[in-house]
Amino acid sequence: MEGSASTTNETHLSSPHELLASELKPVTDATLTIRVIKSFEYRTQKSLILRDLDLTKLTVGELLERCKAEVKTTAGFKAFRTTNFDTLKLYTQAHSHKTMNLIINLDHDDWILDDMSKTLVEVGAVNETEYSLFNREAYEQFKLHPETKWD
Repeated sequence: MEGSASTTNETHLSSPHELLASELKPVTDATLTIRVIKSFEYRTQKSLILRDLDLTKLTVGELLERCKAEVKTTAGFKAFRTTNFDTLKLYTQAHSHKTMNLIINLDHDDWILDDMSKTLVEVGAVNETEYSLFNREAYEQFKLHPETKWD
């Protein structure tokens, strides 16, 4: 028994750390999660998973357009098609900070992706980054009175 603990420690010390989710895939073959938000008040959101993305070439504007196209054509998003999605904002990155708000982080408006020409790598995206997609006007209204109607 004592020998097996020693062997385990030696193996652990000689091997590199276990890869984090953000390190499992390169930024040229990344997976992003997009939290598509229909209603802030009712916490209506559905996750859209985008795989095999080259974050070194994909721009913020291209990601926004791809998300809008996916919402229009993916069966599970039928109820979301009447919302005018026009804004992307960082929600979280793997192994990073988490917000206490279940629908969107209301602080850090500097995390809103305003420059549509920047690549996702330029705005700090890595594998397993999570973004929120929403209507900016609805977001601004919710920030003024951040009360949910459904708990």
